[in-house]
Amino acid sequence: MGLFQKQPIRQEIVLPYTLSTQTKGQLLIVGLGNPESKYDGTRHNIGFAVIDKIAADLQFPSFSSNKNFEALIAEQTIGTSKVLLAKPTTYMNESGSSVQKIAHYYKISLENIVVIHDELSISFGQIRMRIGGQSAGHNGIKSVISHCGSEFGRIRIGIKNKHTPKDDTSSFVLSSFTADEQSHIGTLKNEASLVAQEFIYSNRLPHDTRTIMI
Repeated sequence: MGLFQKQPIRQEIVLPYTLSTQTKGQLLIVGLGNPESKYDGTRHNIGFAVIDKIAADLQFPSFSSNKNFEALIAEQTIGTSKVLLAKPTTYMNESGSSVQKIAHYYKISLENIVVIHDELSISFGQIRMRIGGQSAGHNGIKSVISHCGSEFGRIRIGIKNKHTPKDDTSSFVLSSFTADEQSHIGTLKNEASLVAQEFIYSNRLPHDTRTIMI
C-alpha cells in the first residue's frame, strides 16, 4: 500500500495546530449512521466510526444517551471552545431532527457544525471537505439540510468501489466493507479524525482532498 496526500499522514497527535485565539464558542461535530448494532461496520456507518475515533484521540468522556436530542452525546472543552460530538439515534433519513435539536438548545450556528458521512460519489480512500452544497442523494445530509439549512461543514468519506451499482445502491451502502477495504479503515479513520481536529483547534475546515492510495 502506498500513501499519498497533500500533507503526510500523521499517526500521532498531541497538539496538531496552534490554538486559535478567536473563540468559536460551541462546536458540534456529528457522525451519521444507523443506530442498531447490525449496522456496525457498514459503509453507511463510517460517520459513527470516525466520531468514535475522534472521541478516543481527544480523550472525550463516554457517550451518554440524550432522549431529548435523539442522540448519543459526548462533550469536552478544548481551548476556548466547548466541543460536542453527536451520533443521532434516529435512523439515517431522520438525522436532521437530532442535529436541529442540539444546535437549537446550545445556540450553535451552522458555521460551527461539521457533519461526517459516507459519500457514494467519492472513491474509497478519499476524504473531501466542503461547506454547503446539496445532498448528492445522501438521505442523512438531505435531512440535515431540510431541518437546519445547507451551510454546514462536511467531511465526506468516499465509499465507492468497482462493485458499486449504478441504480439501487441501498444494499451496497448497508453492506460491510470488503476485506481489502477493512485493512485500510484504521488509516482512513485516523486521517478523518485529524481533519476534524484541525477544525476544532484552528477553527477552520480544510478544503483539500486527503487521499489514501489503495
